[in-house]
Amino acid sequence: MPPQRRVNDAVFYYMDDLGSRIVAKSGIPSDRHHLGKLILQGLKDDPDFLLQIDGSTGESETSGSVLERSVRFALSLRKLGIKRGELMVLLAPNHLDLSIALYAGLYLGIVVCGIYSDTPPVDLQPLLAVTKPSIIVCQSDVASTAQMISLNLNLNPHIITFDKGDFCYYIDFMEMYKDDTPVEDFQCTDLDPETSTAFVVNTSGTTGVPKAIAHSHKYFAILLPQIWSKYTKFPTPTKLVLIGSPLQWSTAMTSFIRSAVLRYTRVQSSQKLSMELMTDLINKYRPTYSIFSPTLMSSLLKLNKVDLTCYEEIMLCGLPVPLNLIQEIKTLSPNTEVTNLFGMSELAGLGFFGDNPAPGSCGKQMSCFQYRLLDVDTQEEIYEPNVQGELWIKGPVPFLGCHNNAEATKELLTSDGWLKTGDIFYFDENWNYFFVERIRMQIKCFYYRMSPLEIEGVIRRHPGVLDVAVTSIPHNEWGELPVACVVPKPGAKPSAEEIKNLVKDTLQDPKRLRGGVIFMDSMPMTTTTKVHRRLLRQLALELPRV
Repeated sequence: MPPQRRVNDAVFYYMDDLGSRIVAKSGIPSDRHHLGKLILQGLKDDPDFLLQIDGSTGESETSGSVLERSVRFALSLRKLGIKRGELMVLLAPNHLDLSIALYAGLYLGIVVCGIYSDTPPVDLQPLLAVTKPSIIVCQSDVASTAQMISLNLNLNPHIITFDKGDFCYYIDFMEMYKDDTPVEDFQCTDLDPETSTAFVVNTSGTTGVPKAIAHSHKYFAILLPQIWSKYTKFPTPTKLVLIGSPLQWSTAMTSFIRSAVLRYTRVQSSQKLSMELMTDLINKYRPTYSIFSPTLMSSLLKLNKVDLTCYEEIMLCGLPVPLNLIQEIKTLSPNTEVTNLFGMSELAGLGFFGDNPAPGSCGKQMSCFQYRLLDVDTQEEIYEPNVQGELWIKGPVPFLGCHNNAEATKELLTSDGWLKTGDIFYFDENWNYFFVERIRMQIKCFYYRMSPLEIEGVIRRHPGVLDVAVTSIPHNEWGELPVACVVPKPGAKPSAEEIKNLVKDTLQDPKRLRGGVIFMDSMPMTTTTKVHRRLLRQLALELPRV
């Protein structure tokens, strides 16, 4: 087994050199944090480099081709009259054209927002209501829906399609608004990276109303290299990165940006990623690095067809990561480093990292953040190890908050810039941080705070349980009652009494399943493969409980 990689400064030296060359040309010191200019220079540095592959079709494209096409699209957007600070929604799967519009937007200071291409109208409407786009670039089969919803919201965005249909095809658009400026003469729009929003990421909405989290150019430019601080070779720290999530998820958005700047090849899919297709892509292309959700990875392993030995590193984030899942991956691929990440849309990625974290830990504090842990009830700061509290984080530059939502920003941020994560953590004697749960997931029964994750962990021990999620129903006298939503294993028939007794015999009295047990064929999930907690709570009120 190769020695574990250690944190070092190689990626920061690379970013410093790249930024310095950009500033030397423009004479603007802040340009080292302009994402559009970083991407543009990254593409220019090696035009023959293989940048992206569509694993579904086998099509591929070099940095030089992406440079040419993205600049042409940017020039057309500029000629159309789209201004810095206006917002562009990208409503499409991960085909090769997606990055063309993304990079063009960042060149011009246009705010970019990715939305999952299969988002149903009932979910698309609140997302467009929050983002208020000036332009939507999408597939032709969703263009009419996007237009109808926009009109209902009194919005009138330009709609351009990636494929031919009833709306303006992007190839025709670039011909209609053609600008013959040579690529080498193209100049990005100047902006203040600290105050200018680069992109917004829609939160999943599993526990409340969806919000669009705004991140500045400077914030992400500072955060961009952190996740690669264990690698020593730049550019191209790893051979091939497989993207397993849509652009709506921050792991995809940030990887599209990083791949051009750090110059690594990414494999993506224009088709919806089923477990079978994901397996085929891994076995065929042999990626060396990926970020997956624990749910997706668990589903992938159940097929028992995937060969993970190609991986240098697999990062797991988005949900609590069971230790047995990490062990299962390590058993199948002993030379693969498996990292448990804590990430948030609000952070544009990870919140902890570091050398040799303890088993089950999300890592240690990062130098670019400040950290606080506060008692949920008293709001007093916690300084002792192994005491649980809400995590607060302060970023390297002012966090921009929620796009077009001042009230939500006030709920999320303190007046002096601390992000209230809403997540319960504790740290050990060596400053390893451990995720416990989200505050909103906590159940209060008999004035006793309890963790659904703890109850779920007990129920998973039942041999007939494939999946479980615990939610609650309101009760006039007791506050809330825990309810277990259970998906049985194929062919198994666990009884509600068995599951109730398992919890009763293992945990304290307030944690008993007084709200009952609901048996389901499958767990409701969001588009980002998380349990849909808000919908689950609604279903607990509607479905029969045993």
